[in-house]
Amino acid sequence: MRPTIPAEILSLGHARAAARRAHDFREADRIKAAIEAAGYKVVDRGRDFTLSPAHPADVVEEDGRVRYGWSGAVPSVLDAPSTHAATVVLLLDADGTAARRTLEGLRAHAPDGTQVVIVAGSDPAHDTVLAADDLLAPVAGAAPEVVLTAKPFRPASARNAGMRRAGGAVVLWIATGATVTGDVISPVIAALADETVAVAGAVGLRASDVRRLTPGAAGDADAIDRTLLAFRREELVTLGFLDEHQYTDDQLDRWWSLVLRDGPDLEDEAEDDEEAADEEADEADEAAEAADETEDEPWWTPRRAVALDLPIDGSTAVAPWIEAVDHREAERRKKRDLYRLIDRFTGRPELLSPRTPAS
Repeated sequence: MRPTIPAEILSLGHARAAARRAHDFREADRIKAAIEAAGYKVVDRGRDFTLSPAHPADVVEEDGRVRYGWSGAVPSVLDAPSTHAATVVLLLDADGTAARRTLEGLRAHAPDGTQVVIVAGSDPAHDTVLAADDLLAPVAGAAPEVVLTAKPFRPASARNAGMRRAGGAVVLWIATGATVTGDVISPVIAALADETVAVAGAVGLRASDVRRLTPGAAGDADAIDRTLLAFRREELVTLGFLDEHQYTDDQLDRWWSLVLRDGPDLEDEAEDDEEAADEEADEADEAAEAADETEDEPWWTPRRAVALDLPIDGSTAVAPWIEAVDHREAERRKKRDLYRLIDRFTGRPELLSPRTPAS
C-alpha cells in the first residue's frame, strides 16, 4: 500500500520541481530541507519526483495514546511563549528505578514553575512502570508529562522528542538516576540570566583538544557534562536540535555545549541579510573604518559555559538505551560520534581552553 502524502507536502514537492526546472537550485534546496524537516524524503526521477515518509509511522493505541515514530512527529510547543520557568527532560530507564530516584529529589527540591517531561520507549515494561502511581506523582505541583515512542529512541532522538514539549524558559537535561539533594534548578536559571552564558550545569569539561575534554572544578568551562546540562529554550529555535545520527550519549553533551557556545552561524546570517546590508552600505563603511582602528580586538567572542556547585550526584546515573549491535559495530559507531565532534570543532581554538606548556 502506497502511503498517503499530505497535500501541503505534495505542494512543496511540486514547488521544488518548478524551482529545479527554473534552475533556481538554492530555492529547490530550501524546499527540500522543508520537506525533510516535515518527515518526508524526496527522490528525483528525471523531471518527476517521488515522496515517501522518511520515518516510521506513529502508532495510535485503543485508548487514544499516541506513540511517536520519530522525534519530529512530537507536537512542538517551542513557537509558543514559555509557560514554565524550567523544563527537566528525563529519559525513562528499563524498570523505572533510576528515574524514580531522580524524580524523588526533584519532588523534594524543585521550585514552583518546574515542568518535567519523561520520554518513554516501546518496552512493554515501560507501560507497567508508567502505570505505577509513584512515578507520575506531581513535581512542583504538576504531574510529569509523558512522551511515548513507537520504538526505543537513541539518546539524541529521545532528548529531541522531550525538548519539543518544553514549556520552560530554561531546559535541563538531568541524567536518569542522578541523585538530587537540593535545588538544582534555581542556580542554573540565575546563571543563564547572564547573556554571556550559553550553557550551565553541574560538571564542567575542559581541554585544548575536543578529543580530550575532562571534568574540572566549578567555574568557566569549555563544555558541560550530561549529569545536568541547562540552556535557554529559545536556543532550540535558533540553533535547531541535536544530531540524531549520534549513537550514544558519550559525545552529545560536548557537541551540544559547543554548539550553544558557538551560537548562530553568523556567516549564514550575513548572506541572508545581503540585500539589507547593501542598502546600509554607508553604515558598513563606517563600521569597517572603526574595525580598522581596533583591529587587535576580536570580532567575535564565544559565549560561556559555566559549571556550578550543584547538589546533585551523577555517580548514581545509568546509561540511556542504545541499539544492540555487535561489539565491532558498536565501536565503529562510537568512533563515528567522536569524528562528528572533531569534524565540527577542530580548528576552533577560541572555543577551548588555551594550550599550556604542560598540555
